[in-house]
Amino acid sequence: MNLYYSDTFELPLPANHRFPMSKYTLLRERISSSELGANCRLLLPPAATDEQILQVHTPEYLQSIKSGTLSDRQIRRIGFPWSVEMVERSRRSTGASIAAARDAIQYGIAANLAGGTHHAFANSGQGYCVFNDACVAAKSIQSELGIGNVLVVDCDVHQGNGTAAIAKQDESLFAFSMHCEKNFPFQKTDGDFDIALPPATGDEYYNSQLKNGLTQVFNEFEPEFIIYLAGADPFVDDRLGLLSLTKDGLRQRDEFVIDFCRDQDIPISLAMAGGYAPNVNDIVDIHFATIETASNRFLKDQVAVE
Repeated sequence: MNLYYSDTFELPLPANHRFPMSKYTLLRERISSSELGANCRLLLPPAATDEQILQVHTPEYLQSIKSGTLSDRQIRRIGFPWSVEMVERSRRSTGASIAAARDAIQYGIAANLAGGTHHAFANSGQGYCVFNDACVAAKSIQSELGIGNVLVVDCDVHQGNGTAAIAKQDESLFAFSMHCEKNFPFQKTDGDFDIALPPATGDEYYNSQLKNGLTQVFNEFEPEFIIYLAGADPFVDDRLGLLSLTKDGLRQRDEFVIDFCRDQDIPISLAMAGGYAPNVNDIVDIHFATIETASNRFLKDQVAVE
């Protein structure tokens, strides 16, 4: 299973910045030192090109990112200070989702060890999201490989408002979001299929809603490819989450989505999306479990074929 990482392209942040940037390096190191390291290939992604990004984002927005001419308000909305390193990191993380999508078409499954930047709109960034990597990856495999309908299954605790807005303008993209109703963004964007959950929703209700929702969406939209944003922030101890899923409940979530795609013979690429637990090791535990679940399912299929 191919895993793409971009943590080596550092994003300089001020001291005490609330974004847990260290989780990406810690996740890669844990994978590399575990049994997964023998079953997965850790790969550096190419940077997303202007041509790929412009399939989703406006020329004016891309140019303002490249040149550093964002307004103070635009920078505050993104939440990261502008730097050359920020531009490169954003290109690489988006390139990781493109590469993972391509590999998933060939091998059935692949992952970006970052990504899930679902608050990025066509003409603006928001909430630590510069480019919308899932939408750029979807349009890239559509234009380059002839893939048809692409479904984004977004299980980050926050609504993917940028993805929802982009997908509304494109009949070949479908945005399915499972999120906490009383959480950022406080002004939601109507998506193709939203399940807004009340605070303190736990494992059982969450996973029952996910199963019903994904089955309905799949039957109505008939996707050829699925991009799964496996957020760690529905976790009960997450600072920004407000839902109450346990680590075991999150693993059950991952198992269902991955098994669903396998059973329907639909290729799937993964992105890690959000996670803001006070203990960064909790975030890494959850992301690691997502990759472990994906690898175990994938290896099981490979062994059966052999």
